[in-house]
Amino acid sequence: MAGDDTGDLPDRIVLVGFMAAGKSTVGRRLAERTGFPFVDLDAAVEELAGRSIPDIFREEGEETFREMEAEVTRRLDDVRPAVISAGGGWMARPELRDRWPDAARVWLRVSPEAVLERIGDDLESRPMLDPGSPLRSIRAILEARRADYARAEYRVETDDRDPAEVARAVLALLEDDRA
Repeated sequence: MAGDDTGDLPDRIVLVGFMAAGKSTVGRRLAERTGFPFVDLDAAVEELAGRSIPDIFREEGEETFREMEAEVTRRLDDVRPAVISAGGGWMARPELRDRWPDAARVWLRVSPEAVLERIGDDLESRPMLDPGSPLRSIRAILEARRADYARAEYRVETDDRDPAEVARAVLALLEDDRA
C-alpha cells in the first residue's frame, strides 16, 4: 500500500482538471494515504488574498486571481513531497503547468453533467459559470481546456466514483507506472 511505502511514488503529485472533478477531496485522501502534505492552490489563493475566490473575481477580476495563483504556485517550488490540487484553469497556463517538469500531473476527468450535478445550486461560488446557462458554460469552458488537461501524464475518470475510489485509482496508476 502506498501509505506504507511511498518510495515508488513521484514526490509531487498534481491533481488537475475542471471544477468539481474532486481535486481537493481526492487530494486530501491521497495525502492521507501517502503521508505527503496536501496543498489546495485555490485555498492558498484565498489565504493570500484574505477573501474568497468569488470575491476576488468580483472585486478585482480574473487577472488578479491568475496573478495570485501564479504566486502561490511559485511558493511551492521547494515543497516536496506534496499532493497539490490545482485550480481548474492552472493547466491552461504553460508557465504554471511546466513549472515542475518532474511532477506527476493527474487529470481527474469529469463530464459536464457530473459537474452540474456536483455543484448543484451553488453557482455563486463558481464565478466562471453563467448562472443563466450553467451547463452550456461548463461545456464551453471544459472544451476550451480539454487539450491543456490532456497534457497531464495520467488520467482518471471520476464520474460515478466516490473520492476514495478515485484516490485508489490514482495511486494504483502511479504505482503501476513506477513498477
